[in-house]
Amino acid sequence: MLINGKPMDQIPAADRGLQYGDGLFETIVMVQGEPLLWERHMARLETGERRLGLPPENKARLHQEVLNVAGDHSPAVVKVILTRGAGGRGYRPPVYPQVTRIVSLHPWPRYPAQWFANGIRLRVCSTRLGRNTRLAGIKHLNRLEQVLARQEWDDPNTPEGLMLDEENHVIEGTQSNLFLLKGRRLTTPDLSACGVAGVVRELVLEVAAEFDLTVRVSKVSLGELQRTDALFITNSLLGICPVAALENRRFDIHQIPAALIHQVRSQALSSIGMT
Repeated sequence: MLINGKPMDQIPAADRGLQYGDGLFETIVMVQGEPLLWERHMARLETGERRLGLPPENKARLHQEVLNVAGDHSPAVVKVILTRGAGGRGYRPPVYPQVTRIVSLHPWPRYPAQWFANGIRLRVCSTRLGRNTRLAGIKHLNRLEQVLARQEWDDPNTPEGLMLDEENHVIEGTQSNLFLLKGRRLTTPDLSACGVAGVVRELVLEVAAEFDLTVRVSKVSLGELQRTDALFITNSLLGICPVAALENRRFDIHQIPAALIHQVRSQALSSIGMT
């Protein structure tokens, strides 16, 4: 682990990331010394910096630190955290913050192959996401809503849960984005009021037209999930993962174009997604 470029594993207790969740993070896949989807991750990080009023990080320096931490580990996961740094007591941020930069290495999660071959089961969480357009889309450090949602169940056969907002619109999974496929129309929930705009979600939206799919970003209800032909979730570590069932409703995972899954995985996961 590197903190501000130095090997260490401690930060001051006064750091605002610890005190208030005042910061951002990115979770990046490393394959053979390459941080995959790097430009997309950095674009979202820059959006978060602007929203939170953080000084822009030197991305070339951050890139080098990611490479240094990852070393020869492949595949692996690197987590990048930026906080507003240490500050005095109270919510008011320092005028000239000294950003804390944390880059850490984590082992590759060995997801069961059956998730991708047969699909996964989802549940609906009771914990709701609060609506806040200023925080919508970015990956800020305050993930208490997701923590509380993930606390709701302990069934290894249900690896993910869907979260709704306070108006009962389906938004995302606790750690993923959601897509619905009905005929040739691909829909993903509108994230303008809450939720995280995933980099793989962005990738799917861009490449979908290559597979004769019409893309729609809109409000989604639970009823619409019951009427759709297929579902899948996305994130940086999964690429695309098909959904076989949402509680008691089953879906045909073969409705999802295999070529779409292959292309997204090849870009998001490189050779990992092909095994």
